[in-house]
Amino acid sequence: MFKRILLPTDGSEPSQRAILAGIRFAKDLGAEVVGLTVIPKFHTFTYKTEMLEDTQSEYAVESRKHADEYLKFISGAAQEAGVPCSTEQVVSDDPYAMILSTARDRHCDLIVMGSHGRRGVKGVLLGSETQKVLVHGSIPVLVYR
Repeated sequence: MFKRILLPTDGSEPSQRAILAGIRFAKDLGAEVVGLTVIPKFHTFTYKTEMLEDTQSEYAVESRKHADEYLKFISGAAQEAGVPCSTEQVVSDDPYAMILSTARDRHCDLIVMGSHGRRGVKGVLLGSETQKVLVHGSIPVLVYR
């Protein structure tokens, strides 16, 4: 059935729940997992106030540190479950596009993602990377709530 499952993460709690479910699913199927996190590019003008105080090099170091933590969560959980795992971090302002291109490039046949559960106007206005992956992708996506 599924042989390689992509597990994208933003480090959030819903994402971590989806990762654990994806790893359990991979173990049941005898599949391997690929962990992915997307680091936003550094911007001089930003809505993230913590970015305003950083220099580009400080931002890169701090972002990579967080990305390493997110990916360590995936690799640790996979190792504990006995599931083969590789990880990747990329820099982009379009996480959904990087999720889809990584899935294609790494020959993943399923993407397991968390849902932040935003509803109503907030969900429409803020959008969702999961929603964008569902709309723009052709690879099956399992959304874990």
